[in-house]
Amino acid sequence: MRLDLFLKASRLSSRRAVAQALCDAGAISVNGVRAKSARALRVGDEITLRRRNHLLTVRVLAVPTTRQTSRTEAAGLFEVLSDIAVSENEHGVSENEHG
Repeated sequence: MRLDLFLKASRLSSRRAVAQALCDAGAISVNGVRAKSARALRVGDEITLRRRNHLLTVRVLAVPTTRQTSRTEAAGLFEVLSDIAVSENEHGVSENEHG
């Protein structure tokens, strides 16, 4: 399943267009690599989403066979690995990105 469709099905993103915009902005990576919205996902992939001052990392547990998932099904598609607040310096780069 495409990354943007997974983000919508799992309810990590409210709409597919929002997921695509996040990918285009470079705010989403899969297995540590910046990802495009059409990237195919597999079970075990780790997705990192950056939104404002928030960094969420999840592991894909299941890939749905349909675009529509119920709220309870969506919760079982991934597990949260980390969910942290990050601060930004004056250049707009998070402190965690400086290695």
